[in-house]
Parts: sequence; structure tokens; C-alpha cells
Amino acid sequence: MNSYERYMNVMNNKPVDFIPRVPILMLFAAEYINSDYEFLSKDFNVLVEANRKCAEDFGFEQLSCICDSAREMHGFGAEVQYHKNLPPTAHRILEDSKDLSQLKKVDPYKSERMFDIINACGLYKKKFYKEYSILGWVEGPACLAAELRGMCNYMMDTFDDEAYICNLMDICLKAAIDFARAQCKAGCDTIGVGDAVVSQLSPDLYERIILPREKILTNAIHDMGAYVKLHICGNITNHLDAISSLGIDIIDIDHMVDIKRVRDKLGSKVAITGNLDPVADIMNGTPQKIRDSFKRIYDLVGNPYMVNAGCEIPSGTPIENLRALCKPIEYQK
Repeated sequence: MNSYERYMNVMNNKPVDFIPRVPILMLFAAEYINSDYEFLSKDFNVLVEANRKCAEDFGFEQLSCICDSAREMHGFGAEVQYHKNLPPTAHRILEDSKDLSQLKKVDPYKSERMFDIINACGLYKKKFYKEYSILGWVEGPACLAAELRGMCNYMMDTFDDEAYICNLMDICLKAAIDFARAQCKAGCDTIGVGDAVVSQLSPDLYERIILPREKILTNAIHDMGAYVKLHICGNITNHLDAISSLGIDIIDIDHMVDIKRVRDKLGSKVAITGNLDPVADIMNGTPQKIRDSFKRIYDLVGNPYMVNAGCEIPSGTPIENLRALCKPIEYQK
């Protein structure tokens, strides 16, 4: 059974030889091939090579297009700055003005940074088709709107001008759907949706103005023939009831959430990944403690489950700790 088959079997509730490993690597992956964040985020060849090398050396089931949240921002016309040891940053187009006409019409094939990810998907498919799962990525409607407006403005808009922020999120939703479609056409079997800002919002606000848009995005991706992976950093305990209605296939769970409660709320059809603390448990932990912790988590949630930290594996994580994370855990029938 190869990595692709292992991943797909879990997604289809079929038995596997051991639990799939799907850690999130960005700066760690770049540094592992003696590169840095700037090259990883500028050149899809570096992104692909970094993920390939880590997948082969450590043992992963998935090759990822996760890199930074400024891809769609560039598509809207934002200027992007690159950094050696940090993700790219983009100027917030709507930070000082609510004029939506400032936003360019997003075309994933004409935005250099979005097209770079499409090329990564295509290269993954060319080299590793049905050898590994291929994960594409889009920013969720809330997260992208907050990036364009700035977090403080976004939060104020939800109180002072809900109609405006809903209009902006609809524009972001269309960009996400178009970007996801391009990545699926290029070769992705799964699309990750990053909507981190949700953990900072009330359940009422989430259910009223964000959840319906995430449902549209989820349904659109499913219509493209891909799985949907939801990634919301932080504590989403108060949103689990709402998330259970989304129809997602996979969810990343951060370390501050009771993972058994996630299983109880989301049921047995959603694959759970997580939820050790990337810093305290993975970077600063010991191999044996990492192994014991993942076995404990798997005992709690059962199938379907995939091994992952609560979020990105930090730069500086000892090699032996990532190897411990990736050491196979026997599948429990």
C-alpha cells in the first residue's frame, strides 16, 4: 500500500496498514533542503522539491501546496514583500478605504503568485500521480476578507456594517472557488480551506454570515471532485455544532480543543487530524512522549484519523521529533 492508497482508503472508510501522516510543513521544509521562505514562496519548483524531500525522508501521505496567505491577496492587486525566515506579507488594500472598486478582478491564471501554486499542483501530478495525495489550498471567505481589511477593521465591520463585510466576503468566496477549481484541474485531490479568523468570532456571527459561505465553498469543491479539509487555528470548541453541518471531509484540530469532543460532535464520517501543540509537544517534546501522545489521541478518536500536529511544524524542530511523529501507528479495526 503506497501513500496515496493509504490516504484514500482512510477517506473512504477502508482499512489501512497504518495511520496516514499529514504534517503541515512550510519554513521547516524550505530549510530542510537548505533554502528559505522567500524561495519557497516565490518558486513552485522549490516548494515541490521541499515537500518531496520531506515526504520521502520522513514518510508522509500527502504533498502540500500550503505556503502563505498572500496568494489571493496578490490576485486582488496587493503588493507582496518576501522575507527569508517569515511568510510573505501583503499590504491590506482596503485598510484605509472601504471602496471595493480598488480590488482587481481575480484570475488565478494571471496572478503570478496564484499561478505559481497551480504550477506546483501540476508538477506534483506529473511526478507523483497516485503515489501521494496532493493538497491544494485556498483562504476562506472570512480570513481573506480580514486580510484585505485588516483584523481590527474586519471586526468592527461585523458590528457596524454587516452588509458591507458580507459583500466583501462574497467577493472573496468567488476568488476561493475559482482558485480551488484551477488547483483541482491541475491535479489536487484535496483542497484545504484556511479560515483562522473564525476562532476569534462568536458562534452567532459565525453561523449567520460565515458558515453559509463556507458551505457554498465546500459544496463547490465537492462538485470539482475533491475532498475538503477545514483548517481553523485556535479554539473552535464553540463552533463545533455549526461545523458539523458543513459537510467537510477532514478537519485540523488545534491543541487547545478537546479532541474527543470533536469526534462526538462531528461524527464518524469526518477524518480528524491533530492535535498536539506544535511548539510545546513537537518542537520541545521528546520522541517517546510524541509517540505516546499520538497513540493516546488515536485511542480517543478512533477512525478516521490522520497524524498531524495542531498546526505547522515549527522551524527548529529536532529531526528525531518529526521522525517520531511520522513513525507508523498501527491501524485499529
